Amino acid sequence: MREISVERITEAIREMCMEANYTLSPDMQEALNRAQCTEESPLGEEILSMLAQNLKVAKEEKIPICQDTGMAVVFLEIGQDVHLSGGSLTEAVNRGVALGYKEGYLRKSVVKDPLIRENTNDNTPAVIHTEIVDGEHVKITLAPKGFGSENMSKVYMLKPADGREGVKERIVTAVKEAGPNACPPLVVGVGIGGTFEKCALLAKKALLRETGEPHPDAHIAALEQEIMKECNELGIGPAGLGGSSTVLAVHIETFATHIAGLPVAVNICCHVNRHCSREL
Repeated sequence: MREISVERITEAIREMCMEANYTLSPDMQEALNRAQCTEESPLGEEILSMLAQNLKVAKEEKIPICQDTGMAVVFLEIGQDVHLSGGSLTEAVNRGVALGYKEGYLRKSVVKDPLIRENTNDNTPAVIHTEIVDGEHVKITLAPKGFGSENMSKVYMLKPADGREGVKERIVTAVKEAGPNACPPLVVGVGIGGTFEKCALLAKKALLRETGEPHPDAHIAALEQEIMKECNELGIGPAGLGGSSTVLAVHIETFATHIAGLPVAVNICCHVNRHCSREL
């Protein structure tokens, strides 16, 4: 049994909040570079160039890539041979978020009650997903999620008869309806299967995959490419001002489901698909 103090989790998350908001991951940076090279619209290419300059300034000056520094979504993979000591795991995570957002001068965007709307003033509580895995390590993944794109996300409870084409049609429609509101070019996370809540979690986790990395199952990888092609043919383009780079990647995750159901969730993310990981 390996012992890990929750203070280490607090410190890691404190640092990760600033890292994720100041610096885009290398895979996302490369995806934007590819889009800039292939964009067919002169205006679209100019916008992508401006986005690249924004990323450069944010990294050099250690300022947020986007003014919406998101709601902190934290994924914890906890080895079953780990003993967490020193206090509450949930409190440790939220303490790390609060410290990171305060010290990093990151916008606090969380309200305590969804109807009363009073700001918590430290960007907590975080949304925390825990999973028990083999081993004696703790893997932390932080994904600050802005709501310009989050608000454009969808869950569809389809019938099995809707099949592959029905799934594809819903995903492309979600991107079309999002239009410029989600700050394209986009990364589209999709969850297929499970239950109402499971498909949404799958879609969120799909955004964490290395951008453009295909699904290991050939038929799902083919579906990802078909959807991406159709989305880019919509012509929405960078910032919604037209072009061929509406979507940078489509990532699909799947899970077993009931014989009577075909749940599909579409979690849309803007070009600032922020995430970083650490292992303790």
